[in-house]
Amino acid sequence: MLKRQTIPEVLFHTRVHSMVDGKYHWKDVSTWDIFAGRKILLFSLPGAFTPTCSTYQLPDFEKMAPEFYAKGIHAIYCISVNDTFVMNAWAMANDLKEVKVIPDGSGIFTHKMGMLVSKDNLGFGQRSWRYAALVKNKEILHSWVEPGMEPNAKDDPYGETSPQNILGDLDELQF
Repeated sequence: MLKRQTIPEVLFHTRVHSMVDGKYHWKDVSTWDIFAGRKILLFSLPGAFTPTCSTYQLPDFEKMAPEFYAKGIHAIYCISVNDTFVMNAWAMANDLKEVKVIPDGSGIFTHKMGMLVSKDNLGFGQRSWRYAALVKNKEILHSWVEPGMEPNAKDDPYGETSPQNILGDLDELQF
């Protein structure tokens, strides 16, 4: 379970594509912009383009998105301690249509969630521990956190935060 009960207020510095001029422009997006008035499934992972994140976690959430929508989820967001350029490139490389990415380049949101860990043993620096949260109007209704969270953990577990596990749990949750 996450230590927080609400999503922290943070501004994410994003680059968005303009349909008007075809260019990318800076746009600050707040947590309120993302989480206000909706049921959001947020999942976090150590890094874009990393093996488990790119092979299983992100693609499976993308494929299973309609099943989450059928359970009452309005949107699915993936956050990682990566900058907006990396997150946008990763979204394009995975041809994302359903999952939206959030860049937490400085790890501020992740730190405030209590999920920032050192992964210096892998050469990653500060990164997010793998977790997911069901959020309604900024309130965390339920969370999933992989076991063994500690600085420079030898293992990178993946199971609790898999979309298959979360989807199964949603049947039992009253939200």
